[in-house]
Amino acid sequence: MTVQHKALARYLEAALGGVVQVQAVRPLTGDEASIVGKELGVLQSHDLKAFGYGRPIQIDLLLNGIPRSYVLSTMRGGSGFGHDHKADRAGALIWAHDAYGKLPRHVGSVDVGFFTREGQLQSAGGAEEYFLLMEKVEGDAYWLDLERIQAEGKAIDLDFDRAVALSEYLATIHAEKGRDEQLYFRRIRDLIGHGEGIMGILDGYPTEYSLLPPKQQYVVESGCVAWRQYLKEKTARLSIVHGDFHPWNILFRKGTDFTLLDRSRGEWGEPADDIAALSINFLLFSLLRSGCVEGPFRELFDRFYSAYLERTGDLELNLVIPPFYVFRALVIASPRWYPDLPEDVRVKLFRFVQTMLRVEQFDHRDLNRYLS
Repeated sequence: MTVQHKALARYLEAALGGVVQVQAVRPLTGDEASIVGKELGVLQSHDLKAFGYGRPIQIDLLLNGIPRSYVLSTMRGGSGFGHDHKADRAGALIWAHDAYGKLPRHVGSVDVGFFTREGQLQSAGGAEEYFLLMEKVEGDAYWLDLERIQAEGKAIDLDFDRAVALSEYLATIHAEKGRDEQLYFRRIRDLIGHGEGIMGILDGYPTEYSLLPPKQQYVVESGCVAWRQYLKEKTARLSIVHGDFHPWNILFRKGTDFTLLDRSRGEWGEPADDIAALSINFLLFSLLRSGCVEGPFRELFDRFYSAYLERTGDLELNLVIPPFYVFRALVIASPRWYPDLPEDVRVKLFRFVQTMLRVEQFDHRDLNRYLS
């Protein structure tokens, strides 16, 4: 969809309630974080994550003469993952507009609207494609911290402080519980069968993929259905969640001050999803560094996970988290999402998936056993 400059300015004036002069419009990609990091003296970075659902652009403007920046994001169509229909994409963006501002520390949504066939931007009705207008938040993506630790082989005190801060944040939001049995059922069902869930991610793998051929994919899907029946007994765990709490959606500024991006798939869900989404990245970067879980990433995993258990007393977490690790490992191991991963790392992630399907209780102190 081509954005007309005059149409964009006219829409922004209506949405922001002032006189707008658009200064610059440019794609907002993972490279932006690399450029910022380089200017701050951080190691030049290569983003492992090559695929995403969003297609954001940054808009720099003057609002009543004051410099401001916003992000306007649409969703990819025709990419699978449950976004095939216009209504799928519209629903996700309308939900995002409603939900982003409700979660503490999350970036806010200013408006949700749509493009017409003529390239005009409107606030919603004769819609051709929907978009989301958000605040532009400064900060460095958390994956840059993990990449630095991978390169240097050591973590500093701030790294441990940030891991604990993220753990305590999740403990705080997860403390709010819901009482909707059917909503919990849906979140577990979506974990397995949604386009953004396990089956959708597997559908995004190449046909006859040698490292995870169809027969093994069948075993994964069958094992997850068994987990679904077990998890359906855990409806009291329904909690406020972020839904996609990974290092590309966390922006840190000075110290432990952070803002979140791209809350996903519902306001309520299973806390284990947020814990798995972040902690598996400590495992990933450790595999990239040394082929096993050791050193600083082993310590960060333990600090993050232990701090959460201590803060919440949620020992049941260990009984429910395995299928959420299956989901996150399949995303990371996907050649579509992470095309540059070494083959030996993918193989170990698939071993981790197979182990998580069989284990009855997860033990965060025994990670390397799950990779062998």
